[in-house]
Amino acid sequence: MLIGKESMHIGPEIPGDFSMSPADLALATVPGSTHNFDPRRRRFSEEELKPQPMVKKSKKQFVPDDMKDEKYWARRRKNNLAAKRSRDARRVKENQIAIRASYLEKENAKLREQLDKLTRENMLLRDKLVTSVPKVDVTKS
Repeated sequence: MLIGKESMHIGPEIPGDFSMSPADLALATVPGSTHNFDPRRRRFSEEELKPQPMVKKSKKQFVPDDMKDEKYWARRRKNNLAAKRSRDARRVKENQIAIRASYLEKENAKLREQLDKLTRENMLLRDKLVTSVPKVDVTKS
């Protein structure tokens, strides 16, 4: 299954300096596509991320040489091309998911860092506020 533009979920670009080599980008871009894969914007649906069931391969059926006519070889060529397209599409999708996961891990680390910084700043400001407010004695009336 090739990944078409209509099946992609594109979200807003998250700012940040995420860089990757053109070779890695090429591994995650559908061959012949005019759109390069962008891990900052590509979103995968839950359906796309579901594990695929293990399909048990059927046993190979031996075909005697005398039955291998032109029709047989045409079917074999067609099947081999379909299998190659399927493997290539799966490989591209796996690469996209891996690159997106890498991007999200880096983004998560950056956001955690920001959260820690803002939490420390918040605590500092609370401490300043507590120490700057004069205490009122409520027992005097």
